[in-house]
Amino acid sequence: MNEAAPALDIRGLHRSFSQGGETIEVLRGVDLCVRRGEIVALLGPSGSGKSTLLQAAGLLEGGWRGELVLDGRRADGLDDAARTALRRDRLGFVYQFHHLLPDFSAEENVMLPQLVAGTPRAGAAARARQLLVALGLGGRLTHRPSQLSGGEQQRVAVARALANRPVLVLADEPTGNLDEDTADRVLAAFLDLVRGEGAAALVATHNRTLAARMDRIVRLDHGRLVAA
Repeated sequence: MNEAAPALDIRGLHRSFSQGGETIEVLRGVDLCVRRGEIVALLGPSGSGKSTLLQAAGLLEGGWRGELVLDGRRADGLDDAARTALRRDRLGFVYQFHHLLPDFSAEENVMLPQLVAGTPRAGAAARARQLLVALGLGGRLTHRPSQLSGGEQQRVAVARALANRPVLVLADEPTGNLDEDTADRVLAAFLDLVRGEGAAALVATHNRTLAARMDRIVRLDHGRLVAA
């Protein structure tokens, strides 16, 4: 971890797609810096490119042009193995749908990314319990996803995203599949945990009320980021 560098620094990011013989430019030179410990809301309607930006920032797909620096390390130009290692060690992800493994308990779902990263089993279990207790799920450690409510499942997904102590968490409509009251509780738990861990976060949402609870808001407008 490079303590002097921003968590994420993107310069001149472009992404386009071909559709029906036409080129559709989704991102048109995006510049974005997310400082350490900062939680940034990314606003924009459906189809505005929020997910495309998060996928690029998360090194989940290629095809983009520009400069992307994650935790002080240039990510553009890395090969697949180097991108995978950087993504595993520096990034956490939360999606609209929790994507938990149904045959594993809450604790095991949070342990798995740690085990993949080489954490000993006892340490992975202790870390999983710490995060789940912090999220109010101390009594649900052995429950499988089907035994949890929607809000509980999403909190397990939040714990999983923080399991490997990422420098940056990328969240794509993390409460979009929940009712208003549950979404409010899950977001509060997410913000508290991210801040408590000292991580940064970039959170895509279309909900201005939720966005207002974050440190800063940016908005995608015709493929470029503007202050909201």
